[in-house]
Amino acid sequence: MIESLPDITVGSVTLGTEFWEAIFGLGTFLLFVIIAWIAHFLLNRVARDLTRKWKYQLGERLVQAVFRPITAFILVQGAFAGTALISTFDPRRGEIRITWAVLVILLVAISASQVISEFLTWYARYRASRSGSAIGRNLVSPLRRFTVLGIYVLAGLLAMDQVGISISPLLAGLGIGGLAVALALQPTLSNFFAGTYLVSDYVVSPGDFVELEGGLNGWVVEVGWRSTRLRTPLNNLVIIPNSKLADTILTNYQGPTVELGIRVEGGVSYGSDLDQVERVSLEIANQTVQEMPEAFQGFDPIFRYTAFDDSNINFFIVVQALDWAGTFKVKSEIMKKLHRRFREEGIEINYPMRNLIFPDSAASIFAPPKVTTGDAEAESGNGTGPRKRRRRATQEVDGKSAS
Repeated sequence: MIESLPDITVGSVTLGTEFWEAIFGLGTFLLFVIIAWIAHFLLNRVARDLTRKWKYQLGERLVQAVFRPITAFILVQGAFAGTALISTFDPRRGEIRITWAVLVILLVAISASQVISEFLTWYARYRASRSGSAIGRNLVSPLRRFTVLGIYVLAGLLAMDQVGISISPLLAGLGIGGLAVALALQPTLSNFFAGTYLVSDYVVSPGDFVELEGGLNGWVVEVGWRSTRLRTPLNNLVIIPNSKLADTILTNYQGPTVELGIRVEGGVSYGSDLDQVERVSLEIANQTVQEMPEAFQGFDPIFRYTAFDDSNINFFIVVQALDWAGTFKVKSEIMKKLHRRFREEGIEINYPMRNLIFPDSAASIFAPPKVTTGDAEAESGNGTGPRKRRRRATQEVDGKSAS
């Protein structure tokens, strides 16, 4: 490749073209070594600056992940460029090119896997932990493993193709095997992707109080990659597969705000003064909100009448509690104070009752039947009543028919 340079004679040894090719090849490799050292130094400098200015930020971790593979790639490129100048390696040029391609594929796979791994680790430690998301503690680890495994499997297939091994039968086998594995792991994969949806879409988070469609409720303890754990108000642990949780109708009492409304229903008799009932009810509601720490004081109580019922005129009172657990105590206290105050004010709460009013023409229909003397004797068991006579007549008829 190098023919214009003169030969050098050292004693009985003549250094010709091969000598100059080796010199230029070594010089090229040393040039790439210097470039690799400069790149290594600059990337380390950048990583230190990022660490000093923005601690625990993503840029510093990504630089730490890629600067070694980048340095190795520069050295591999220098070695390949150096050997390209030496004609002695011409018979092995194909093998050198294959080796270079395999090394580049391996270095790219290492870089990609480390970048993705560092990104997911950073997210789990510094982003998900601050936001309280369960994806940082439960889903990042299996997701990182699957991603890294997929990258290395793809790199291995590309390397085999460069070596000359046909990967078409292997891809067909992997496709059939992957289909079989997917069918076998369908419930597990369904739970995994459902858990990813639950936490990525911010449906539930640890600490939320939720209620399912069937009435089951409790606090979310943990959202795993396969199941979600709820702690019920009775302090029981319920484990729900993520696929079932994603398909059910779910009420999250943590949103849009933590404060929850309380509806206290009641009724008063038709003879009550409705203005007085409203005034007394609002006084009780405001007093309870001011006295109880479980009540939310930033909400003004609401009073409304709802219906003319059979026995009472119905109404409701709406207040708010700080959380779900406080709703029961606030509601109970309002009911006790309303009952006591209504008794003091003379406001009546009727029992269920119904008055029946009939017209005068219908009085005879619903009047009790009159009992005659003959009926009374029949009722008392004497033989002169109609029932006794009917029985005797029946016996006579039976006697005639028998004769």
